[in-house]
Amino acid sequence: MGVSDMDVTVDQATSDMLLALAMGESGAMGEAMEMREQLRADSSLDAKTFALVKIAALVALDAAPASYLFQVQGALNAGASPREILGVMTAVAPQTGMARVVSAAPEIMIALGLELPVGMDSDTGSSNGGRRSR
Repeated sequence: MGVSDMDVTVDQATSDMLLALAMGESGAMGEAMEMREQLRADSSLDAKTFALVKIAALVALDAAPASYLFQVQGALNAGASPREILGVMTAVAPQTGMARVVSAAPEIMIALGLELPVGMDSDTGSSNGGRRSR
């Protein structure tokens, strides 16, 4: 039974919030952002280091693609360079395994505004159509 078969009503505020989230608008979750900043302050890490550590965690977890959009933007906003983000991937590869780093690469490329190679999309772990595990 699909949603079209159900009697579902979505109010405008919910629709607007979902759209803002889908578009990566961080202001849509103001309370979560405040909590994130408190966690950063409690960590004793500067904003850039905190953001880079979070990217390392995403790679280790084989995180959802949308997570990379948010965290890479946060790292860039905190002063990290794309080269430093690549450095994080290099640093965690021995612990996470190359498969996780390879899986993260297209997501990070998209978050950085780079074009993916022909035949590869963000839902594949390789250009041969291998599906990512979620």
